[in-house]
Order: sequence, then structure tokens, then C-alpha cells
Amino acid sequence: MSFSWLVLQSLYFFLPAFIANMAPEFFKWIHFNQPIWEKKLGKNKTWRGIIVAVVFGTLTFLLQKWLFQFSFFKSISLINYSDFGLLLGFLMGLGAILGDAVASFFKRRDKIKPGESWMPYDQIDFAIGALVLGWFVYVPKAGIAVIILVSSFFLHLIVSRIGYWLGIKKNKF
Repeated sequence: MSFSWLVLQSLYFFLPAFIANMAPEFFKWIHFNQPIWEKKLGKNKTWRGIIVAVVFGTLTFLLQKWLFQFSFFKSISLINYSDFGLLLGFLMGLGAILGDAVASFFKRRDKIKPGESWMPYDQIDFAIGALVLGWFVYVPKAGIAVIILVSSFFLHLIVSRIGYWLGIKKNKF
């Protein structure tokens, strides 16, 4: 198996966390924007974000379970999706948003303003959270976790820049 194929498999496996991390940006129109704990996390960590992230992480995993019946998707899958319930997608979605919230807690504690860059943590906080919570159901090999973390860093930079250019995000990072 080539390294590029392993990267593709890793990214496909981690799709619930990627989607969960991005989904709250697309649902700002939902008026359930009550901050979770504004004093410690800032005003951008909301109940809407948690709900949207968990729902979309779980739905993405459900889609992967369904797609597993097709040979192409079976070939790019790291896991046998028939062996797993929706709990893995739920945990990856919840872990992604909680990882981001934990990083916000430390940013506020260190007096870093919302929207200010805190590299590399801003780019991988969601991935760490999703991996940690996902480990309750499935523990990927260490090499897969490294691929996910490194890929998450670079993909986050690219997607954030595109979101900024499209006017979806307020900052480039």
C-alpha cells in the first residue's frame, strides 16, 4: 500500500471530525447562539456549535456506514464500518468541538483574543479532541494518528484561507 493511499484512508476515516469542525461555521443563521461559558471560553463557543458539530459528525459517520457497501468506499476505509455503531461518529464530532473549546479555554487564560492565531493549536485542537474521544471506541495505529494530525494542520490552514476569501470566516487562520 502506498503512502498516499494511506493518507487518503486516514482522511476518509477522519471525515466525521473534519465535518464536525467546519459545520458550525455554516449554521450561524440558527439563533441558538448562547455561549457555553463566555467567561472562560469566549463568546464564540456556543450550544449551537456543539449541537451542529455532534449532529453532523454523526450523520457523516452514518453516510460512511452506508457507503461501505460500495467497493470503492470499502477500499478506502480503514475500518469495517459494519462493525461500528454511530457512537464512533458521535464521539468524533463531540471530540472535535470539545477539543476546540479546550484550546479556547487556554487561549483565554493566556490572554489571547478570539480570532488571534495560536499556532499550531488552532489547527489541530479539534483533531486531538476527536482522536481522544474516538479512542473510547476505536484506537487507530500511531502512524494514522500522526497522518491525521499533520494533515489536519495543513488542511485547516487551506480551508480557513478559502473561508476567509469567501467571507465565511473573519480571519485567515
